[in-house]
Amino acid sequence: MRLLPVGVFLLCQGTLFVDWGVVAEQQCRLKVNGKSAGSNTNSPAATAINSNQPNPNQPSPSGSAAFPPPTPFNYGTDKIRGVNLGGWFVLEPWITPSIFQNTNNDAVVDEFTFGAMQDFNTALGVLKKHWQTWITEDDFIAISAAGLNHVRIPLGYWSVPLTSADTNGSTSVSPYIPGAWPYLLQALNWARKHNVRVILDIHGAPGSQNGYDNSGQRTSSPQWALNSANVSRTVDTVRFIAKNIGGMVDVVELLNEPGGFLSATFAQVVRQFWLDGYAAVRNEAGSSIKIMIGDAFLGVQSWTNFLTYPSAQGVFMDFHEYQIFSDLELNRTFDQHISFACTHVSTLSTFASSNIWTIIGEWSNAMTDCAKWLNGRGVGARWDATWFPGPNSVYHGSCTNFTGSYSGFSTEYKNSLRKYWEVQVEIGENIQGWVFWTWKAENADEWSYQKGLEAGWIPQDPTNRMYPHICS
Repeated sequence: MRLLPVGVFLLCQGTLFVDWGVVAEQQCRLKVNGKSAGSNTNSPAATAINSNQPNPNQPSPSGSAAFPPPTPFNYGTDKIRGVNLGGWFVLEPWITPSIFQNTNNDAVVDEFTFGAMQDFNTALGVLKKHWQTWITEDDFIAISAAGLNHVRIPLGYWSVPLTSADTNGSTSVSPYIPGAWPYLLQALNWARKHNVRVILDIHGAPGSQNGYDNSGQRTSSPQWALNSANVSRTVDTVRFIAKNIGGMVDVVELLNEPGGFLSATFAQVVRQFWLDGYAAVRNEAGSSIKIMIGDAFLGVQSWTNFLTYPSAQGVFMDFHEYQIFSDLELNRTFDQHISFACTHVSTLSTFASSNIWTIIGEWSNAMTDCAKWLNGRGVGARWDATWFPGPNSVYHGSCTNFTGSYSGFSTEYKNSLRKYWEVQVEIGENIQGWVFWTWKAENADEWSYQKGLEAGWIPQDPTNRMYPHICS
């Protein structure tokens, strides 16, 4: 990581044009002892931040940063122990169902339709309130107090304020609603203040990289890899991030869950994008910032000898572990879930030791897909056979007291949640670390690290074990 020395802080200015055809233009540069550094001289002049936007500058009276440099972290040696801040800058219907319900329009199923099917000012007002309240500084304090050293922040491309000076392509984000950038900058300052490191993850790309609502657009025909302009813009986006805020970000994750399984074309484009994205970040931010790629649903073995040292350095593989999105997985008993999770220890540790650092960057305590709208707004669960019900539907059981408020969870279920938490932590501790999905959710406590801490199935000390050496 490029540490910001004393006397360095983020100086940000912005203007927000409330118009369908104009993107919010918010400029950010580093300020070193009163002098600008790394500013984009080709950017249009920016006015002061609007009074109802956050001001990420919190300098001391001397003008220097109000908090000290973070404790050194040795990637590859120290374990990443983190949590995702899901649903903050990329909406997901199951994380914040109230936002979608309040539209009174069942066709609003993702952030794309949230912008397309509402008045711009109405949508912006809802999002600004959400950005201000969903995650606050208190959350960073609680995350640090829980012994976690990283947050992974999912971000949509539409929230990165590219200008014509930053790309040869389009800068339009319509119908997405821009404006989250200042809130991201504020989050980076909170993270630095509370000694929490940041993995900044491009979670949504132009055209959708997988067709899931968590990419911003729920679609059966994702277009990201099928249009070179989409891919180029994504490269420009990670370049902009590295150039403008690389000193406040520890790891740039080039793209979340690209759908390499969709076609050979998608897989080929993903492979080239990893190379181009890596080069873009390295050229702008040097060698100190780490770079993360994913397995694109192809398995880590598909990336053997890819971006390895010495041709590349400081690269992580992000592996995601869920066992709930098929009837085959849901058919497993609880002990079979545990045993299957343990198989990842050998696979991932072998890959990490001979290729690149590896983390388990998304996983949860959920053993069912019962959380409301987890499979999409208006879509039911496989567990209780309400997911596109038909003659081949398999009923695994009732969803009652497997999701929602933990007040309805049995002691036996909470004990199972603890054991399932530990086995997946065991995977991460055998490689370079882990990042839980997610910190909070409105109505799915089995997915919430925050609620797990509160209810006791997640320990306050993440190194504490009730089931030590669970995979031995």
